[in-house]
Amino acid sequence: MTGPSELKPESVSLNPVGTAAAPVPELLCIFGTGDLGRSLGLRLLQSGYRVVYGSRRPHSCGPLPQGAQAMTHAAAAKSASLIFVCVHREHYEFLETLAPHLEGKVLVDLSNNLKKDVYPEANATYLQRLVPGAAVVKGLNTLSAWALQNGLLAGKQVFLCGNSAEAKRTVAELATKLGLTVSDKGSLSAARELEDFPLRLFPEWRLSLSVALGLITFFFFYLLIRDVIYAYVEKGNDISYRIMVSLANKVFPIVSLIMLSLCYLPGCIAAFLQLYRGTKYRRFPHWLDRWMLCRKQMGLVALGLALLHAIHTFIIPIRYSVRHKIISGVVNEMKNNKTTPFDFDNTEAWGTDSFYVLGVMGFFLYILLGLTSLPSVGGTLSWREFSFIQSKLGHLTLMICTAHGYLYGWNKFLRASTYKWYTPPGYMLCLIVPSVVLVLKALLLLPCVDRTLTRIRQGWERNPPRDEINKASNL
Repeated sequence: MTGPSELKPESVSLNPVGTAAAPVPELLCIFGTGDLGRSLGLRLLQSGYRVVYGSRRPHSCGPLPQGAQAMTHAAAAKSASLIFVCVHREHYEFLETLAPHLEGKVLVDLSNNLKKDVYPEANATYLQRLVPGAAVVKGLNTLSAWALQNGLLAGKQVFLCGNSAEAKRTVAELATKLGLTVSDKGSLSAARELEDFPLRLFPEWRLSLSVALGLITFFFFYLLIRDVIYAYVEKGNDISYRIMVSLANKVFPIVSLIMLSLCYLPGCIAAFLQLYRGTKYRRFPHWLDRWMLCRKQMGLVALGLALLHAIHTFIIPIRYSVRHKIISGVVNEMKNNKTTPFDFDNTEAWGTDSFYVLGVMGFFLYILLGLTSLPSVGGTLSWREFSFIQSKLGHLTLMICTAHGYLYGWNKFLRASTYKWYTPPGYMLCLIVPSVVLVLKALLLLPCVDRTLTRIRQGWERNPPRDEINKASNL
């Protein structure tokens, strides 16, 4: 054995006992020191990467995230193999002069335009033409500086496209480490589509908002004719002041109930379509697919309209017209020295209380459905819990709100005075769609129909017919 004094220097470990040398973090480069570049650098540093910025003025480029370095474009390009381009397209010319330093590097183009079709070709295509020796990947352009700074990236979907599969895989791995979900859109020819994504205005809400706006417009003018114009033409009463509150308080609940019904109607149509076809392996029509994909947005629009209805209902007692009517009635009785007989109607009391209770319960369930649709809340629920709330409680909400509408009509359905100019009131029209949905749902719950649907959805999955598999694979 040799003594301690005989140990060779090269055999002595420079690391503490029980630890290994920490791997050197990967160095990434960012061209651009604006809001997006600084926010991206901050997120990369927090994820364990080293960051270097390429700038025209490396010594006066403004505050950078702590731990990042600033260099000239050429020096930064030489130091890293993955480079994020966070500059506007009109400033791309300097990249052409750096082409020798960018040979074999991966360039991630995060640029966007202010309008569609501003340039004849996509920004990423133009960048690839300027630097043909680099592998350009279009992606991460849907991330905002605010989302990067606040860490709101978990589960957020981003899109990538590029001609190099290896470059896309490198960028996808980095994006996954940031907590993002990556969707590959193919070659660089899809760059134009990716650059148009941030320019879309509520793409998932467009159909829901269009339907809601159409229904609001229709019922507004329908009730305007029935209530306001009818009173002026037939009775000479100018009640145009009711447009602001009374008329709105009729339109909002009507459209809200119809929008809630439209959330569950496509599910019933899909179920009956499966019964008719006898299989679940054929795709639904495009219009039904699109309808089913925007049910969440329709439900949230319905919740917003229900909230407006609740607020309008609360302010009714403080309106000038209501207070004036009550005070005028009291003053007239005092002037004439008489008292109008007022008998308590037990049936009317039951009907009114039931009407308000159903309204409160329906609004409560409305809010519950809206809360569980939030990712932060829905993510804490199991699939069975989420399905129970959105399906079972959703249909219960529709049933309670429909009963709320029927109680509003009470005994008015049979009165001739209800049908002004031979037209039914708005609440009668709005009860058609939810009543149809509830009837269809009741039919689907029949034992024979339920067994058939179960066989289609489960039994056919265990042993699907060969022709149906071929149909499904061809779609």
